[in-house]
Amino acid sequence: MRIKTIQDILPLVEKPSRYLGSEINRIKKDHSKIKLSIALAFPDLYEIGTSHFGIQILYNILNKHKEIAAERIFAPGVDMEVYLRKFKISLMSLESHKPLNSFDIIGFSLLCELNYTNVLTILDLANIPFFSSQRDLSYPLVIAGGPCTGNPEPVADFFDAMVIGDGERVIMNIARTWLKWKDSSKDGKENLLEMLSHIEGVYIPAFYEPKFDGSGFQTLLPKFAQYTNVKRTIIEDLDKAPFPDAPIIPYGKPEHDRLRLEVSRGCTRGCRFCQAGMLYRPVREKNITTLLDAAEASIAATGYEDISLLSLSTSDYSCIAPLMASLMDKCESRHIAVSLPSFRAGTLTPELMNQIKRVRKTGFTIAPEAGSQRLRNVINKNISEKDVIDTVKYSFNLGWQVIKLYFMIGLPTETDDDLQSIIDLVKELRKIRGPKRQKGKINISVTTFIPKPHTPFQWAPQISLAESKSKMRWLQNNLNMPGIHFKWQNPEVSLLEGLLARGDRRLSHLLVTAYKKGCKFDGWSDKFQYQLWKESFSEAETDVDFFTTRVRDIDESLPWDHIDIRITQEFLKKEWENAIKGEHTPDCRWGDCSDCGVCDFNDISPKVFERSKEETTKPIQVKNQIKPFYKKLKVSYSKQEQAKYFGHLELANIFFRAMSRAKIPVKYSEGFHPMPRVSFVDPLPIGMESLNEAFYIIVPDDMKSKAIVKNLNKHLPEGLFINDCRLAPAKPAINTSKLFTYLVTLKEGFFDKEKLQRFRKNAEFVIFRKKRKGNLKKLDLKDMIVNIDLVLPHKLQMTLKSEPGKTIRPFEVMTEVFNLPEEIIKQASVVKQGTVRNTRSA
Repeated sequence: MRIKTIQDILPLVEKPSRYLGSEINRIKKDHSKIKLSIALAFPDLYEIGTSHFGIQILYNILNKHKEIAAERIFAPGVDMEVYLRKFKISLMSLESHKPLNSFDIIGFSLLCELNYTNVLTILDLANIPFFSSQRDLSYPLVIAGGPCTGNPEPVADFFDAMVIGDGERVIMNIARTWLKWKDSSKDGKENLLEMLSHIEGVYIPAFYEPKFDGSGFQTLLPKFAQYTNVKRTIIEDLDKAPFPDAPIIPYGKPEHDRLRLEVSRGCTRGCRFCQAGMLYRPVREKNITTLLDAAEASIAATGYEDISLLSLSTSDYSCIAPLMASLMDKCESRHIAVSLPSFRAGTLTPELMNQIKRVRKTGFTIAPEAGSQRLRNVINKNISEKDVIDTVKYSFNLGWQVIKLYFMIGLPTETDDDLQSIIDLVKELRKIRGPKRQKGKINISVTTFIPKPHTPFQWAPQISLAESKSKMRWLQNNLNMPGIHFKWQNPEVSLLEGLLARGDRRLSHLLVTAYKKGCKFDGWSDKFQYQLWKESFSEAETDVDFFTTRVRDIDESLPWDHIDIRITQEFLKKEWENAIKGEHTPDCRWGDCSDCGVCDFNDISPKVFERSKEETTKPIQVKNQIKPFYKKLKVSYSKQEQAKYFGHLELANIFFRAMSRAKIPVKYSEGFHPMPRVSFVDPLPIGMESLNEAFYIIVPDDMKSKAIVKNLNKHLPEGLFINDCRLAPAKPAINTSKLFTYLVTLKEGFFDKEKLQRFRKNAEFVIFRKKRKGNLKKLDLKDMIVNIDLVLPHKLQMTLKSEPGKTIRPFEVMTEVFNLPEEIIKQASVVKQGTVRNTRSA
């Protein structure tokens, strides 16, 4: 095979569209005209990384600067990685396909400790040394940010700089400092790092030297007297923070395929297990006007059919009721749904749920965390059993059929009675009936509690692997009942996450050892290989229990002591004591200050809005309108070049959202889940091009066909083009069979002329296909191949017949008639030319 670029690999891998980089709203700059290139790297698959809104925010901020180009990079799929290594092709950015090692800065987003080996994959595929100490100025500056930097030590040796806190606040300061350093007379990496160390929230690991005592405790010795700790940087006012109103619309099926609006940041409910609740204090809410304006602009720029309101607890947003009413008044007629992915039981009222269901019912998740009230008091999860039961009642009574609940095992002071309380609560919820006595479904998800840095439980032990497995099995057995679906996180995965969350610098060598053994995508159940990790623990001499199951002394030094997230140790210790006593700490946004230490009440303080008359939007009174007359149109389009990598559902989404952006008022279906009345004709498989495909749409009678063609073409990605739009026949002719002509061009090799002659001479050419139930179906290719001609040794034209329930594709002809290898077939160019008359000459 001749493979020279990533583009040559695309026909050979799954989900090739994840590597295209031509999405709507992406920004591609001329690198000859910029001074600083930054690669924003997310160490997981494209579908996960594109769902993280933080990377979109940074992308937007950086690309607004004319001298800076920011591009994206994600961990490639395992199949893509194999080809990159086999043909020695460097990992490249999406937008310009620029090799990663030629960027000036690479910035990693660290959202989960289980992604750490993927960081090494990305560096390795770019031929960049893992350790900062091994990289001189011929390599990019490698930096990182995200919640995992709360304890940066396990990966500190890999990074030149790490951001502690809100990335929006610091990213441009880092960029400007790099530009200033580049233009100055100062040489050397040390000078650049020294300049960066003066930026609030920037941690330079090389400026601290780790020392270990005889008991194995790490102490970091600062190399400079003025650089003894790193204080978290905070955006005081989210209304003034940059927000992308034209976010990139990912291809494929991203994990969160919707518009995301951050309504607030921070949570002061004070759940003692929750690291995010500590790292993102104080609560800072966005003004309702800011949110409504952002929603309007973003919907216009994306065409999304769903809006998700983001925060650690969306239902705690002060203006949630008027915000939902205003959004639904704007969105209902456009069939745009609004969801609240995070809410607390007891805060979701029937009135709010009625707003949500105005378009369609979105999912609901409740996180009781513990089954008993005693244990919920310990963790400061201030909800009652009644709150949970009432919320589920409201949901089922209003027509929801599925509810998700999250619990944890291994919480501090947990007893067998607390586990039994989970069973008892679920049994109570099973008794709840919806309309007409209908039973709902309850999905139960259970994870092992992991003590995280900067929380009151940072001193707590994590339960052992054996205990975790035992408790999971007990819950699984006791929740084996109709209507209940039980799911759990692998305790071995939880143990690894706990190790990486509370480890120190010694773990960098463990990570490299595990990576070299083949560990990657550790957060994916089908990729996690615990046996390789066990071997790595042994080789790297890592004492797992020292970091996980050991009871920590409240006065011992912790690997993250030098990271100042602005919460005092005194507050955390007091909360640890309150937990043991089962005492409640109230939410400071509605009560007295809890003295956590974050706020100075000058620049930094909670920002919570009062619900006022000005912010409450009255529901729009919709006047009785005459229903429009509709017509059915046939839209013809071509699908060429890179568009051949779009799967059918992916293509449908692309067209749906393009029609929304183009303001084409397609008619929607009725019922529980309204969908646009669009139907596609004979969807193409991935990898095939076509000069003339078609779909049907139903639109108001006054829509002009020329306007649809013109406007829709403005909103389509590369490779898709609308050729024509005309009135569909009232009653299309019923065709039992169709003929399609294809032009096939091999990239490598040639078509064997003798095999073609043999096919032509045979009276029949029978193949067998496997049916779904394993049975074989007989098919004679002589009946299906109407015409086949060799244009050139590497180019073939064929006309194939398609009947209901019986279709053959060119790929199958190349396999059965010419016995070509699979990789040669996948790399061939296959272009569907169009429909032909039913004449037979094969």
